[in-house]
Amino acid sequence: MEKSHGSPGPTFEALPTRVTIQILGSLRVCRDGAVLGAHHLGGPKPRQILEILLLQLGIPVSKERLIDLLWGGNPPAVALPTLESYVCVLRRHLQPGAGKSGALQTVNGGYVMDKALVDLDLDRFDTLLRLAQHAAAAEALPMLREALDLAVGPLLGSELLPAWAVDERALHAARVAEARILAAESARALFRPAEAVGWASQATDGDPLNERAWTALILGLEQAGRPTDGLAAFDRCRRILNRELGCTPGPDLRQAQVRMLHATADGELSELLSALLLLHDQLRNAGALNAAAAPPVSLSSESLREARLVIDSFLRRALVAV
Repeated sequence: MEKSHGSPGPTFEALPTRVTIQILGSLRVCRDGAVLGAHHLGGPKPRQILEILLLQLGIPVSKERLIDLLWGGNPPAVALPTLESYVCVLRRHLQPGAGKSGALQTVNGGYVMDKALVDLDLDRFDTLLRLAQHAAAAEALPMLREALDLAVGPLLGSELLPAWAVDERALHAARVAEARILAAESARALFRPAEAVGWASQATDGDPLNERAWTALILGLEQAGRPTDGLAAFDRCRRILNRELGCTPGPDLRQAQVRMLHATADGELSELLSALLLLHDQLRNAGALNAAAAPPVSLSSESLREARLVIDSFLRRALVAV
């Protein structure tokens, strides 16, 4: 009698494991002690599927949307089966042995990266920035430092060509600028002017048209006891805003300029500068009125009379000296 060996026992998929993924700078995936780079994920299209899903971490993305992004609105006739084959390739590299039970999951009509199984640097950055925006300076600054330590490179640094990557990179760059400005403002509120100047300098370098960044820099320089550098920064800001946007610095910066002019001037010269700035504001307001702009802020006749007396006195003595 032939001995029966029976049917093979059941097979089990590996239990899903958490993965740590970096998309700020070059793509990097860490799982079970292995480190995968952008070239370890089965090719450009599987890699881009992963990146698109990570940008929507925890939110399903439809197959139609993935097809539109992957092929720039011009998909091949076999786009759907091709997409599904790319997902299979990605799964083999990203979660070997786990099949559909890993971080990359299939949902009705699309795919999703399970937020419970993914530690993503971009998600951590956004969370820290959001918390810092609603925290006091002392709590916000450590969170902003950690967030900015994560932002070591541009978002999706391994993905240079697709339009969706360019758009997402620009949005993230704006969030990094916001984090730098908020870090500078928090540091200044905690009387740490050197740190404030450092963060604000990075913000103005990255976005020279951001007046809030210039304000953080100039006020930081003023707090650091560097009025000469602050005036130089004000002049750079004024020139850039005038050249690129056709506008001038706002009232907070102009007030800082007046304070720093006083700090760098002595006695009579300080009074003269104040008078000239007062008359300058009056002339600017008069020009705005003539151009049918917003109603100007009027200066009292007594203030103008005092300013004229200061200037007249200075000019008379200057002429006698000549």
